[in-house]
Formats: sequence, C-alpha cells, structure tokens
Amino acid sequence: MSRMMLADFDRDVGCCSCLGFLRMAGREMDSFTGEHPDFLLDEGYRKRTVFPAKDRAICRDKPVKETAHLTRSEDSDGYKMVNEYVRQGTIGRGSYGKVVLYQSINDGMQYAIKAFYKSRLSKVRVSSSETAMTDVHREVSIMKLLEHPNIINLVEVIDDPESDHFYMVLEYVEGKWICDASGACGGIGEYTARRYLRDIIAGLIYLHAHDIVHGDIKPENLLVTRNGTVKIGDFSVSQAFEDGNDELWRSPGTPVFTAPECCIGLSYHGKVADVWALGVTLYCMILGYCPFIGDSLQDTYDKIVDTPLYIPEEVDPELKDLLQGLLSKDPSQRLTLESAAKHPWVIREGGPIPIGSCRCKSESTGKDYTSAGAKNDNCT
Repeated sequence: MSRMMLADFDRDVGCCSCLGFLRMAGREMDSFTGEHPDFLLDEGYRKRTVFPAKDRAICRDKPVKETAHLTRSEDSDGYKMVNEYVRQGTIGRGSYGKVVLYQSINDGMQYAIKAFYKSRLSKVRVSSSETAMTDVHREVSIMKLLEHPNIINLVEVIDDPESDHFYMVLEYVEGKWICDASGACGGIGEYTARRYLRDIIAGLIYLHAHDIVHGDIKPENLLVTRNGTVKIGDFSVSQAFEDGNDELWRSPGTPVFTAPECCIGLSYHGKVADVWALGVTLYCMILGYCPFIGDSLQDTYDKIVDTPLYIPEEVDPELKDLLQGLLSKDPSQRLTLESAAKHPWVIREGGPIPIGSCRCKSESTGKDYTSAGAKNDNCT
C-alpha cells in the first residue's frame, strides 16, 4: 500500500476503529446492488424537493464577531499570529482545511481555529451548482444562529476580502472524543454512555427544533469537556430548512453512520437520519465497534440495508430495546428523539432530560420560535 493510501486509510478510520470511508460532501451515491426493501422504494422519496431556509431563527445571547481585516504576523517569541491569536499547534486536518490551536492575547483563552484557502475550496465541486466554499459558508451561517451548552460555539469569523485565508474561530474543548474504548467489551460502559447520550440527545433536540440537521453525528464529532459535558461539533455537512421540510438528496458525511434510506441514492429525511446515526454512536459507545461494517464502501451500504441488527445477549434488555428503536431500518418505525429522551434506559439515572423553552427571534421577520432542548440560560 502506498504512503498516500496509508494516510488516507488512517484518516478514514473513525473512533473505536470504525472504518469511516470518508467522502467529499455531495458525492453521488453508488448504485445499490441488493434488493430494495419496499419502504425504500416509496414514490414519496423520489418526488420531494428540498427548499432552502429563508427565515432563520437566531438563538444567541451574543452575536458571532465578524472581522474583515486579517493581519498575519509573529509574536516576540517567533510564534505565528492571526490577528490577536497566537499559534499553539495543529489539532487536526479535514477534507477542506486544518484545525489549529491558538491563544488570544486579549482574553488569554484558547480557541480552535479552522483555516481554509478560499481559492482552493472554490475550485472543489460538491454538486452541479455548489463548491466546497459553499459548504463552508453554510456551516458558518448555521453556527451563527446557535448557542447551546451541548454544541460547539462559533466565536468569530475572519474573512478579509484582500486575503485568500478564511478562518472560523471556535470554542476549544480540551477533552476527548466520547468513545475511548476504556470500558467493558471495548466500550465505555453503560453509565458513561448514558450520560453522554443524554447530552447528545439534548443537543440534537435543540438543533432539530431550529430546523437544522447535523448530518454527521459520530463519536469523532462529539467532544467531551473536562467536566464531562458532551458538545456536538463539525457542522460542515449540516443543513438548515424551513417549515419542517428536512428532505435531502446529498449523501451524508460518514458511511458507517449512514441510515439505510440514505444508502440507495434517493431522498431522505435528515432528522430521522440523524437519529439512526445517534443509534450507531450509542452502539459504538456500548460495544466499541459499529453494527454494520463491510469490506468496501458498497459492501458497507449493503450490510446497513440488508443485515439484521445484532445485539449480544448480555446487553441490558432496556438498552437493547433502545438500540432496536434507534436502529430501525424502516425510518417510519424509527424512534423519535423525543421518545428516546423519555426511554426507560435513558432516564434510569438522572431522570428526564431537562427541556427548556427557547424564544428565538427570526433574523429577517422577528417571528418567534419555540424550541426544545437542554435548558440553556441564553434562551429564555
């Protein structure tokens, strides 16, 4: 295997050794080789249209700072600087850019900054009418609307029209992924998995109430703070909708977390697909591996659609019931987030997930939105 192929393979191995087979957003689905279940061939999946959201709900106590001037320099010790931020080191790399740790000389706080080259992203086609830069702008526009204790916060956007550089300044979580294979059976144990799941559900309920589909829920995008709070990150393939119309045609982010209805190239409901990914994530947290992994991308899709869900006999009966509900192959029978939040296994320790009402003002019309999610002091 060549060095480049090895690098690609390492990048594609997700948390808990789950093979991610990462793809660029917008790549067309491979044709499905197996026999289609009847519910996946419903004509409704073929004819529905996704409408862009025109009336976005703003749910922030403090707006995202927007900076149109960029100064790249060095501090007295020779460390590179971007405006007020001093470079500390690289955190990671993605399909479109890299994430770098910086420290602000103004407040002393550390931030994770996603750095992009606009010219490069503008040349990458993700669909017939959109480029990778379109995805970045969409990610920014979505994150500008949101503020929640279980969602990574966007602090600042640096976009100098005279520069090819584009920066997203994000809250830095000095923690870990939710899945570190430290518990029984290679997972993290039921107690920790339950605590993490409650936070993820709270964040997803909040997103869905604001007509936002995450599109790439997986352990790698779920970070744990030092105090044990889970925060949802990476909105690079997320979508915002209006009037509850959450249908999508573009393929989701990571195939092993892809719902069956997404695997055959037809339209699907994004919120229901998020629930499936939540189920795969819970399965991974409990058992340390994903439920459906094939030898290739197409084989993975085939297994997701055709292979029955396997849950070991020793798994707690209530947990088994929850996993079966979240991982129902028929999206119409899949457990809803609201039902999952009230499931006996979820509320066994800690009681019901706290739900707070959020009165949001529309950016364009001032229309009120009421949304559910974990209680957020910024949303009253």
